[in-house]
Amino acid sequence: MPTNKTLAILGAGKLGIVLTQLAIKAGYSVYIAGSSSPDKIALTIKVLTPGATAATVNDAIDHADIVILALPLGKYRTLPAGLLAGKLVIDAMNYWWEVDGNDSEFNNPTTSSSEIVQQFLQGSRVVKAISHMGYHHLHDEARPAGQTGRKAIAIAGDDDSDNQAVATLVNDLGFDPVIIGPLARGNILEPGHELFGANLDHQTLQAIASNHK
Repeated sequence: MPTNKTLAILGAGKLGIVLTQLAIKAGYSVYIAGSSSPDKIALTIKVLTPGATAATVNDAIDHADIVILALPLGKYRTLPAGLLAGKLVIDAMNYWWEVDGNDSEFNNPTTSSSEIVQQFLQGSRVVKAISHMGYHHLHDEARPAGQTGRKAIAIAGDDDSDNQAVATLVNDLGFDPVIIGPLARGNILEPGHELFGANLDHQTLQAIASNHK
């Protein structure tokens, strides 16, 4: 049976690889899926993330209750919404017009991109997290709990228990979790906003988030 110690990471690019490395180090089982068949990424996964399993999207989802979306945002429409029903889905995606094209769907300042993803994945519980810090900082800045200089990751979600589950994962990955409010608040973590790219400690990140009501 899937457990919260088993992750599916959809996206085998730089972010997906770094998250897999951190999760394996933290004792998680990880199934990672790319845009092609598992055979295409098997050697990369074996070399860069030993202990992880290259899988199809469907198999990765089937094995885990927590699914991390580390895809280009424009590909969210290709996700199997039915298979993701009932899953806790962490949206780590961001809108980049260079990658996603000029998509008017993501240019509405009153709606966060994660709310759009949640609308598409109506049977899932979407939480915005692990999206504002660059993959290189995620790789370099992970620290054990309580260690001086530990950085923080913001979390935005509509359900308290889901936010706490993501907070546990964030802590395990090596960062202080900061719950900033409901999913709609995830807009302050997007490109063009002050917290995008934030590589900050808990107190500083919390203070900035609190000033953006």
